[in-house]
Amino acid sequence: MPSKNLDIFGILSVLVAHEVEFAIVGGVCAVLHGAPVTTFDLDIVHARSPENLARLTKALEELDAIYRHQFGRRIHPDASHLAGPGHQLLSTNMGQLDVLGTIGENEGYTELLEHMVEFEVRGMTLKVLDLPKLIEVKTAANRDKDRMVLPTLHQTLAEKLRKPT
Repeated sequence: MPSKNLDIFGILSVLVAHEVEFAIVGGVCAVLHGAPVTTFDLDIVHARSPENLARLTKALEELDAIYRHQFGRRIHPDASHLAGPGHQLLSTNMGQLDVLGTIGENEGYTELLEHMVEFEVRGMTLKVLDLPKLIEVKTAANRDKDRMVLPTLHQTLAEKLRKPT
């Protein structure tokens, strides 16, 4: 049975162990950049090459990933689901994971590479969407939850720009 408690580092460890190419976006991305926000899931954008889809599928099997909101049915994602640009909203044995084919203006992993930075977290090298691009994506989404977090993201970016590197 999938867990309701989010173990971000557990999910990330499984993805890294399976050598999945992905980037962290969404709330966890904001937190890694220093924004004081709360999130209840992990959002990633993944490379959609056949090789990466095979690795991602194996990682999702290990996480016992199933689609959320299926009214008692246990539907597992497969490579054909993950190959498209859509959003796969999953529950896993370590919490909720949103596997996104594209974000923003239909931008996938490859298109977003120039907007990624790397973070070292618990011995893992993780690709993370840069803060200006995260702000751009959330602004374009124009959802209530995104509009609410934008002032915090703008303030976090302003503080990062003021600090010497």
